[in-house]
Amino acid sequence: MPIIQLSDVAKQKFAGGATYQTLVGDDAGSTPVRVGVQVSPPGYTTGTHSHPYMEVVTVLEGEGEAWIEGEAKLIAIGPGATMVFPPNVKHGFRATGSVDLKTHGVHASAHRIVERFSEDD
Repeated sequence: MPIIQLSDVAKQKFAGGATYQTLVGDDAGSTPVRVGVQVSPPGYTTGTHSHPYMEVVTVLEGEGEAWIEGEAKLIAIGPGATMVFPPNVKHGFRATGSVDLKTHGVHASAHRIVERFSEDD
């Protein structure tokens, strides 16, 4: 596997102002996992969503809060916090601080599959 420099990877823009850089994986599904770095501006939210596979997200910089189906409260997240979201479990996170929330995520799938839910779910 080659060495990938984050500075060489194009940024994909998400609605709401976040950017995502895919480090491992592609739309063709040529790798068994997808790995990337997301930078979310203050106030950004992923919205409530799920994946049919495990997702693991680690906070590198910034502050936020996460939610996961079955948990009764919001969970504060910051540098060093790792969120492990099981398959088909609704979850999400938002940037709450005054600086960008930078995360490193791993999707345990060759393809990125997202099911979105209303904020009432």
